[in-house]
Amino acid sequence: MTAIHVRDLHKAYRGVPAVQGISFSVEEGEVLALLGPNGAGKTTTVEILEGFRARDSGLVEVFGFDPGKGERQYRERVGIVLQDTAVDKFLTVGETVELLGQGYPSPLPVGEALTFVGLSEQRNTRVGKLSGGQRRRLDMAVGLAGDPALLFLDEPTTGFDPSARAEAWTTIQGLAARGTTILLTTHYMEEAERLANRVVILTDGRVAAEGAPAELRSRRQTMTTVTFKLAADSPAPPLGARGTGGVFEVRVDDPTAALHTLTSWAVAAGLRLDDLEVTRASLEDVYLELTRAAEQEDATR
Repeated sequence: MTAIHVRDLHKAYRGVPAVQGISFSVEEGEVLALLGPNGAGKTTTVEILEGFRARDSGLVEVFGFDPGKGERQYRERVGIVLQDTAVDKFLTVGETVELLGQGYPSPLPVGEALTFVGLSEQRNTRVGKLSGGQRRRLDMAVGLAGDPALLFLDEPTTGFDPSARAEAWTTIQGLAARGTTILLTTHYMEEAERLANRVVILTDGRVAAEGAPAELRSRRQTMTTVTFKLAADSPAPPLGARGTGGVFEVRVDDPTAALHTLTSWAVAAGLRLDDLEVTRASLEDVYLELTRAAEQEDATR
């Protein structure tokens, strides 16, 4: 079943378009990352899906419901993790999750919710005593309180150190493994690449690209970068490699053939290719390529 279906979505503010014909879908159990620079339309799109903002036109369905109508059956199936959740700092962690779960017909047991987010040991700790990272985990536990079929995650690891971010990723992967559908917004491309089955990249209120991270990477014309170092008095390397300070770089379609050419040349010339490294295009490369193209297009208008 399709969890989210968006078709030809439009929204403008005082005549200025924020969303211009966005269409995408999310299947049940899928993790979809919605990416884009500030002003691309991410927040507007998500707020419409959450039922917090009215659309101007287009079709929006979440489990067959129109979020704009605010029906109870819709609310019972959705959990939201905002960038900052307002909770009573004098309640304990366990009391907070239990209280917010009471509004749902089948809430997730408090202990299970806290285990998922790594706060079991803080169950009896007052919210005001939590660290910043622990507060963010509590935000996630609050989003899980109603045992939602669909979870909206808005920048879930902003401000996390690398260790806390890795733990959060494990939590999100655990939720996906139990069948929770997740719509994730993030500015961390590595996070999207690690967690998402598919990504939708927005630019200027439109869908610029959509697909699995590996699929989007494969669309680049030059997928792989080969870098290496040569001694200062070495002859110019093959493949049109360019470099400064003895560090050379070349972008290639076929890294196997390129490495064969480079290493054969180096062996024949009696040279060493120091710090030889082969790097595939990342999702961040694709994202930057698309957003820069959109910026250039805007500048020429």
